[in-house]
Amino acid sequence: MAGVSAVSTTPADSDVWAKQAWSHLESVRKAMPLIQCITNFVSMDIVANILLAASASPAMIHSIEEIPEFTPKTAAVYINTGTLTPDWLQSMKIAAEVANKFNKPWVLDPVAAGACSFRLKACLDLLKLKPAVVRGNGSEILALFRGSADENTKGVDSNLESINAIEAAKSLAQMTGSIVAVSGAIDIITDGHRTVGAKNGDPMLQKITATGCSVTALITAFISIDPVHRLEATASALSLFGVAAEIAAQMARGPASLRMHLIDTLHGLNRETVLQHVSISRV
Repeated sequence: MAGVSAVSTTPADSDVWAKQAWSHLESVRKAMPLIQCITNFVSMDIVANILLAASASPAMIHSIEEIPEFTPKTAAVYINTGTLTPDWLQSMKIAAEVANKFNKPWVLDPVAAGACSFRLKACLDLLKLKPAVVRGNGSEILALFRGSADENTKGVDSNLESINAIEAAKSLAQMTGSIVAVSGAIDIITDGHRTVGAKNGDPMLQKITATGCSVTALITAFISIDPVHRLEATASALSLFGVAAEIAAQMARGPASLRMHLIDTLHGLNRETVLQHVSISRV
């Protein structure tokens, strides 16, 4: 953490963020936004279930033939590069272009961006299409910032703690105009000028596949109902997902039951619980 400001907050700040997170969740529940998800095969089930638990409506539409007609009907688009192919990449680009044309926010999850040159170029090309938010782990965000593949890649796993990727995230946000979120023990969210940390979650989430993919989908739903305040909506989604994980972990016997309780807990979050547990602060 050398050279990085400590996470700081006051009770008043914390209360404001918690109330804002509850307002965002209430808005998603009322709006039930239609979220188009072009996401990897591994993640489709949990992505759909997390969105449904938040009362959003997931649509796993990735066929290039459907996108020009379907995408304009959505509230927002989620693009995830996990199981990337040339055909899917073309669908992703067209979906982003259509979303931009119809003023629909879209969110990018650059899975394993630094793993190989094809994947890196694909993610960098998608970045040029101006996502509202980019959410990745420390290694993914660093790869996008540097524009180079990682020789020591661990695939979808990160070699870098989120707190150590703050400067790269801020620079990437300034370069692209996107909100950049870095997942980790503290989730970092920045617009290049303001930076906050969401300190909710549980380490066991790392033992469940595609939890990162599913929280990016949740961010997409939150962005859809508050596109003007993208940083705040992103922080709310990350924190509430983490709150649900913390509560679920108290009931879980292991990763499989944590997954079940995570979905149930997100579905059942109430105002009192949110105000008590949300932990977002300035960095």
